[in-house]
Amino acid sequence: MILLRRLLGDVLRRQRQRQGRTLREVSSSARVSLGYLSEVERGQKEASSELLSAICDALDVRMSELMREVSDELSLAELAESAAVTEPLPAPVRRPMLNPVSVTSVTGVPTERVTIKAPAEAVDVVAA
Repeated sequence: MILLRRLLGDVLRRQRQRQGRTLREVSSSARVSLGYLSEVERGQKEASSELLSAICDALDVRMSELMREVSDELSLAELAESAAVTEPLPAPVRRPMLNPVSVTSVTGVPTERVTIKAPAEAVDVVAA
């Protein structure tokens, strides 16, 4: 099961780490307890919109940017989850390979360029 709070926490942590900031710095700037911010980053607590706004302000990140990144992560997680539950694809059916064969002239027929798709195995073509 995909938990939105975990994805949100992962994105918040990455944002903070990209800036080279500590939990203590961000929690102080956002006026959120260090322990609570840590739990939000680990996906253990659901952050309210007010709390997210304060953290985004502290990180100088727009909430829409944060949510866009969370949305992208959610899409990838959903794809991975659905790929894990779908049945395996059937084995491909082996069909003969077709190679283009170029014919530039045929006896008794005006010269025209004709392309014939023929199986990869050798084929004898006999004019009637």
